[in-house]
Amino acid sequence: MWCTFGEEQIDINVKSERAQRFFTETLENMAANGASIIRLDAFAYACKRAGGSCFFEQPDTSNLLNAMQDVLGADIMVLPEIHEHYTMQFKVSEMGYWVYDFALPVLTLHALYSGDGQYLKRWLDMSPKHQFTTLDTHDGLGIVDVKDLLPDDQTDWVKEKMFSEGANVKKIYNTEAYNNLDIYQVNTTYYSALGNDDAAYDLARAIQMFAKGIPMVYYVGLLAGKNDLELLESTKEGRNINRHYYSKEEIAGEVERPVVKELLRLMELRNTHPAFDIEGELEVTCSEDGTFTMRRTSGDAWAQLTANLKDHTYEVTHS
Repeated sequence: MWCTFGEEQIDINVKSERAQRFFTETLENMAANGASIIRLDAFAYACKRAGGSCFFEQPDTSNLLNAMQDVLGADIMVLPEIHEHYTMQFKVSEMGYWVYDFALPVLTLHALYSGDGQYLKRWLDMSPKHQFTTLDTHDGLGIVDVKDLLPDDQTDWVKEKMFSEGANVKKIYNTEAYNNLDIYQVNTTYYSALGNDDAAYDLARAIQMFAKGIPMVYYVGLLAGKNDLELLESTKEGRNINRHYYSKEEIAGEVERPVVKELLRLMELRNTHPAFDIEGELEVTCSEDGTFTMRRTSGDAWAQLTANLKDHTYEVTHS
């Protein structure tokens, strides 16, 4: 038995005939029920080989991905979820698949903590167009994803800043005491990682909206949720700090907050303005005084974010 994530979760032997039948039946059932994008969770761990790393084993991983896509045909997308060095995403992208941008969250935090946009700009320039961007998910903020995109000392600095500048972001929440030994993730909501600061948070989301690809906004992030210490302590599960259970009454109140209204405005612009066409272009500039611009163009349509990374002010203009 092989248990990548814990003894209660046994990995599937993907080479077995029963597993292949299970994959086919599951994918076909999801397609029949209207799925248009099917996320393949922790996909790089799927294939095992004696003497190998058991992570993104090739050509096995590519063959499995292609086989799953073949079951679905061209109209339904399989989306492999992989937390690893950014070059891994590039390899999947080069195969013609969409990928996740898991580097953006920490690079954006670094830019907003430091007022220095050079590393964020470098990534925005090189990242693929066919990606789904994130700032937060149901898990913690991935650190491994910025390896070689940030110098190691700057990565360590960002982690320490999360604990010192974040609201109720503590190292103990990432330890065995809270059932979490993921050394490559920090458990927090994105809003609390930015000290529950409205201006910094909305600027982070503006950067996400202007980045290449399609932005995905996690439900706690949509409502600018704070760290849920009550749920964390009641379950002793580190990741539950970012999994608040909202009542309908809470949601009705949260959507009236200015920080949420501004995020909704940014999302509406992103979803309706022609400058954000997937195949359009992005031009990014940054300067030592903290000025950071992102300009999206498609044909004659344009939209521009002009921000100051040091004081977290910004303006959005568009055709």
